[in-house]
Amino acid sequence: MEGRIRRLWELARRDDRSRICSIVRASLGIAFRSVHPRVRSMRILIVEDNPRISAFLRKGLEEEGYSVGAAADGDEALVIAVEQEFDVAVVDVMLPGRSGIELVRDLRESGRSFPILMLTARDQTEDKIEGLDAGADDYLTKPFDFTELTARIRALLRRSAGVTTPTLKAGGIELDPATREVHRGTEVIALTPKEYALLEYLLRNVNRPLSRATLMEHVWGIRFDPGTNIVDVFINSLRNKLDPERELIQTVRGVGYMVRVGETE
Repeated sequence: MEGRIRRLWELARRDDRSRICSIVRASLGIAFRSVHPRVRSMRILIVEDNPRISAFLRKGLEEEGYSVGAAADGDEALVIAVEQEFDVAVVDVMLPGRSGIELVRDLRESGRSFPILMLTARDQTEDKIEGLDAGADDYLTKPFDFTELTARIRALLRRSAGVTTPTLKAGGIELDPATREVHRGTEVIALTPKEYALLEYLLRNVNRPLSRATLMEHVWGIRFDPGTNIVDVFINSLRNKLDPERELIQTVRGVGYMVRVGETE
């Protein structure tokens, strides 16, 4: 807390209002979220000090349906990443203050295990080795093709979920993140954007009980309100469309919900 107050004081002296707002939002736990209608259940943190590149990445990823948070330096990114949950981080190596490599190392030491993709204008092998040894999972050299970036992000998400194939499968249901289609056998199941986002997150966390608070943060991008039953309403809607027997999406008493996959699947 004292470190965050000192950071806010330093920024206030420089009249850096945008970064002050970012740190305050992180401290209050206000989630970053996309306003794009094709909402995914995956949250991405962009750490890039170049405003044009950061805006380009944010716009492109939001158009892909991801929920995106952004930081302009390593110090701000560390505050946000420690206090909020993210599924992937895209980190530039050359950052003011705490470098990207130092940030990655600090994140790993703090216990944050989400995949990290590093961006750099330097293509020397030694630089890549240093980043990977610090705890990064992948490296992409600038300039890069945006479609390659998104493909690498999808690959990191699969790897972190222990999935070896592009599609997510459980209980006869198959979800393809690339086409955003859901199938049961040869039948295409029509889902709303939120239903799709909820199902994707459940399938990426098979056999893991997920609390309503976790589902609210990753799917809706907001903190859990105990006075709302929105998660239960959407779970019921998914069950009606995919799982009327309640064998796939199971209730975990006192916790929330989970997709259970047996050893034979």
